[in-house]
Amino acid sequence: MLKFTIKTEDKHSKARLGEITTFNGKITTPCFVPVATYGAVRTLDPEELKEIRVEAVLANTYHLFERPGADLVKECGGIHKFMNWNGPMLTDSGGFQVFSLGKGIEHGVGKIGFFPGLSVSKIKRISDNKNRFGNVKVAEEGVTFRSYLNGKVYEFTPEFSIKIQEKLGADLIFAFDECTSPLDSYNYTKLSMERTHRWAKRCIEAKTREDQGLFGIIQGGRYKRLRIKSTKFISSLPFFGIGIGGALGRTKREMRNVLLWVSENIDRNKPAHLLGIGQPEDVLLGVEYGMDLFDCVFPTRLARHGVILTKNGKVNLLNSKYKRDFSNLAEHCKCKVCKRFSKAYLHHLFKSKEILAHRLATYHNLYFMVEFINEIREAIKLGRFLEYKRDFLRNYKTRSPKYDSF
Repeated sequence: MLKFTIKTEDKHSKARLGEITTFNGKITTPCFVPVATYGAVRTLDPEELKEIRVEAVLANTYHLFERPGADLVKECGGIHKFMNWNGPMLTDSGGFQVFSLGKGIEHGVGKIGFFPGLSVSKIKRISDNKNRFGNVKVAEEGVTFRSYLNGKVYEFTPEFSIKIQEKLGADLIFAFDECTSPLDSYNYTKLSMERTHRWAKRCIEAKTREDQGLFGIIQGGRYKRLRIKSTKFISSLPFFGIGIGGALGRTKREMRNVLLWVSENIDRNKPAHLLGIGQPEDVLLGVEYGMDLFDCVFPTRLARHGVILTKNGKVNLLNSKYKRDFSNLAEHCKCKVCKRFSKAYLHHLFKSKEILAHRLATYHNLYFMVEFINEIREAIKLGRFLEYKRDFLRNYKTRSPKYDSF
């Protein structure tokens, strides 16, 4: 039986403790969900994820459609059996991948702001009259794009996205949407949002499986009026949960504004998923405004580039100063990597391009995120979430502005 239960609500913010019950287990919220793009969290196997106490993982509909194909996964008995994961699973709709293949590349942007090395003044705006961005063409029926693997042209419609996700068989699935860019004008963002709303209704009509919880996705970019309108519209539809998608602004400040507008208008009886967000400071902000689920490649991607997470911020093990640093990776961390290996050893592994370096760093970073979420849950339970948030950000060094400063 699919069910969402709110256990505890913080008196000083919109933070809350909850529980999502699925046919493959329960998810305690707030929860960070690691990304298993092709049905695997890179470098780790499912047993290691269980060892770390990961509760759920998110696979990518578009990439699994490309390979090995949804029919093959269904033939195996679904994504759980295919990857031998016996816990809750999520699949996204493929909408963000369409964005990545199109405007993400064309505008040089991500979920928040710009890709490294680019600025507003250096990026040429694409005319709103052109609905073709690189390999992607958006129309009322759906999205046509060219495969990055073999050059084939595919069309994704709301109905097709749901069909693929039903074949994959995840517990929680998402409606197909158009993810807009932080550079899109108000007029284009409005047109896109309204199309996403029509697609949301089509996804509800296309869904046939009762053992899957469908999430609608709020759009509206960085524009207050649109975000509020989309939040109210998606909340009014019979979705199991609600995803907050699209561009969350050009800066962290704008992201906070978006979360404020959403939190004041969302249906609080449904679980809320802040899509594609996973940096600790962003998770804290999301929890403060009532978000329940988070997914991101952030901790695993950092790990593969030699960066580990600690309570004092990120540590780049490729830095030469760690060549003779024989201390544990992170002070007070109880993961098996920190208990057994030093910074010097991982520095050596990364310099030697050993696969073990990726595995150990990934294990540690996901352990850090799980422990981080557990601390957030405990703080909410004790009624001291905002105090915990303040103390954490005081120690966690980041280039992002401290949220308490605005």
